[in-house]
Amino acid sequence: MDVGGLKRLLGAGVCALLMACGGNGGDDPTVRLLPQGAVAGSSDAASGTYSWKGIPYARPPVGALRWRAPAEPDAWGRLDATRFGSACIQNGRIYGPGLNNTYDATIATSLNTPVGSEECLTLNVWRPANDGAGLPVIFFVYGGSNISGYSADPVYDGAALAKAANAIVVTANYRVGPLGFFNMPQLKTGNAAEDSGNFALLDIIQALKFVKNNIATFGGNASNVTLMGQSAGAINTWALVASPMAAGLFHRAIPISGGISLASNLPAGSIPTLNPASTYAAQSGALLTRLLIADGLATDAASAQAYVAGKSSAEVATYMRGKDARVILNTLLAAGLTGSGPIPDGSVLPADPIAAIAAGNYNKVPVLAGNTAEEGKLFAPFLTLLGGPPGFKIGDAARFNMMATFNPDAAPTLTEADILDPGYVPSSAPGTGWTAKANLLGSVFMAPSRDNVLNTLKSRQAEVWYYRFDWAQEPAPWNTVYGAAHAFDLPFLFGNFGPSLFSNATNSTTNRPGRLALSAAMMATVAAFAKNGDPNNASLGRTWASWPSRLVFDATPTQAVISTQ
Repeated sequence: MDVGGLKRLLGAGVCALLMACGGNGGDDPTVRLLPQGAVAGSSDAASGTYSWKGIPYARPPVGALRWRAPAEPDAWGRLDATRFGSACIQNGRIYGPGLNNTYDATIATSLNTPVGSEECLTLNVWRPANDGAGLPVIFFVYGGSNISGYSADPVYDGAALAKAANAIVVTANYRVGPLGFFNMPQLKTGNAAEDSGNFALLDIIQALKFVKNNIATFGGNASNVTLMGQSAGAINTWALVASPMAAGLFHRAIPISGGISLASNLPAGSIPTLNPASTYAAQSGALLTRLLIADGLATDAASAQAYVAGKSSAEVATYMRGKDARVILNTLLAAGLTGSGPIPDGSVLPADPIAAIAAGNYNKVPVLAGNTAEEGKLFAPFLTLLGGPPGFKIGDAARFNMMATFNPDAAPTLTEADILDPGYVPSSAPGTGWTAKANLLGSVFMAPSRDNVLNTLKSRQAEVWYYRFDWAQEPAPWNTVYGAAHAFDLPFLFGNFGPSLFSNATNSTTNRPGRLALSAAMMATVAAFAKNGDPNNASLGRTWASWPSRLVFDATPTQAVISTQ
């Protein structure tokens, strides 16, 4: 018997023994039984929740499994599910995990260097510490431009939301960057799913299948799953709304600050949220050329093409799977080829998702979408697309350290001129200031894709709601530097206000009462939508009509201010 078979046999034996001794771990509510074995989680009295972290939902996609669809996990017998699994390998960014798989000072020292691991396909589960069954499930997909992100980010801790919503909250790691989206002809074998290159989407689908098959063990209702994602996670959520492969795996969707539009779907001058498959084919070809040159197998693009022409697809695939993932990441970074995202291959993702939705060929579920009022303020480098300099005059390491040491309750010592490029100061200057330029960026980036997908969706179904997040009560100068920036609604939706990347810059004692009141209303809204497929609830104090109407989430320092438009 091989090692894998022995592990499976032992795992089955342990499961049988545990079942004979009392089902889901006997008297211990933190022990649950899955087909692969027992998972032993944690109880948190402070939040009133149980959690299980780092549960493998697929085998590690390493070696021959790199750039393959996720495979079912091996049996494990009994799993210590008290720690998050490793982030998927990625080049370090200010939004990433640093060297210790969490928010800490090493984020500033590991920028643009590989962090995480290819052995990363794990998920996490939180539930209220009660015996409720049949609870709604909220499955969250993190953002990070599809080149970074990790479920161990403290903002994504599911305890507060699980308790407030009386729901099961699930987060999952999925492959990012060239390990997650990769369109190389030599990797294609005739398997439509794998040939799509959408390995990240396949990971999320696999995790949703794991939820469908196992969430009842944690007290969840597999027939009431809300797929929620932000930024790149919202793009991936929209992709699964359009994907035939995700049919039946979720029953509501909450895409926040994302879209799924090609340039051809949008007005001229817009920045699309989806690139054609050819973009990623060119990326893989350029990567292969650079790797061959670095290995001395070619001297230029022409000789690289000649080398590849003399090899079989299997030989090229073996070469690529044998490369250190860190070399792949660094090669793409050095070449400026790090863009990543869903590939409209025509199988996993329709070649034109907007056209598919317009034709009714999509997963018809109630949708609650949202944006922040000043999305562009988190995309300072993108201002070069408008012909100006980047918005921030300091690098990410300096900005990280500036925020980490900032005291939100002390007298101001920083000014926006310490952070912003001089050309955008004062931020309030009409036309030329930071706020005007960032809003212009948002008007050509997020807004067109939002309108395109929501208007298309509304033509097919009535159940479409939309919110805008306006809160900008940070202590100066962050109230103008960030304001209601991209991702700043996430702490409110999860009820988590630090320590995390932006927490010192945003959360003061002065703004705490209004901040917590707004967060409670936003979590109640997610709870209502997850339970009923309709976000209307008493905490809003008003009726929320469907799109194109919108609900505005805001607060003063002392109270929530919720309105409709």
